[in-house]
Amino acid sequence: MSAQTLSTPIVSLCGGVGAARFLRGLVGVVEPGEVTAIVNTGDDRIFYGVHVSPDLDIVTYTLAGRVDARKGYGLEGDSYEMVDALGALGHESWFRLGDRDFANSQHRTLRLREGAGLGRVTDELRQRYGVSTRILPMSEDPCATIVELEGGRRVHFEEYLARDGAPDEVTGVDLGEARRARPGPGVLDALRDAQAILICPSNPIVSIGPILAMPEVRDALKRSRAPVVAISPIVGGAPVKGPADRLMRGVGVEVSARGVAEFYRGLIDALILDERDADLAAEIEAMGIRTQVRDTIMGDVAVAQQLAKAALSLAASLR
Repeated sequence: MSAQTLSTPIVSLCGGVGAARFLRGLVGVVEPGEVTAIVNTGDDRIFYGVHVSPDLDIVTYTLAGRVDARKGYGLEGDSYEMVDALGALGHESWFRLGDRDFANSQHRTLRLREGAGLGRVTDELRQRYGVSTRILPMSEDPCATIVELEGGRRVHFEEYLARDGAPDEVTGVDLGEARRARPGPGVLDALRDAQAILICPSNPIVSIGPILAMPEVRDALKRSRAPVVAISPIVGGAPVKGPADRLMRGVGVEVSARGVAEFYRGLIDALILDERDADLAAEIEAMGIRTQVRDTIMGDVAVAQQLAKAALSLAASLR
């Protein structure tokens, strides 16, 4: 069954780098304008006086072909004179925000002060970068993801990741703000109208978790008649990228494709897992979740496109 046998529109729940790489493949096999990306805002924070939306920017820059491919975030060829100058003046400069990246965040900040919503500003930047795919913030409310560490310390996720280097002393993750948040403009409509819902291979705890923490989103997923297909970001018992293993262990989720399936249980119809985890397929199927085994390591666009085709074909087979 080909990806083209599935009706559009297609909705993807997204975090940062892993999701952006998957989306890059997805828009190569369907019309980009038929895809809506609902993106995590739990990482949003004020840096250097401006509102930074890391995951929204990663998705936008990647789909525009402008992302720093080596890092997976930021703009290719960006300079860092501003942050270096601030560091020289004694300010904390651990969050490496490039100069052109800062300009986009400054635009976001000014527009928010003028009364524009985060969804509208995100759409302005999407259009500025020539991206056809619709990009929706999961919420316009504050949704900070807080990582709880040994000794009772609580830090914002970006502090945990970028400043502290993602230590292995996680005891919990507080998504309380996301649980109290309202979905952003267009989010519930997109879920209602979707013909397929894809959960990208993003960190399930801090990238997809904040989206799923919103009660209205969970209810919309449960009510949806669209098949929901997730792609596991855990391969061979380890994350492809980032600290998902430390965060999963910290909240008591097994670091495996089976753990991902259990975390999404009740919300998804199917899970794509990597060839190295083929031996877990039967256990996951026993949970009532259909499985498909594929190469999920998106080393290039071609692999991402094949993975996207597999996800769409699997969704089509479930309708």
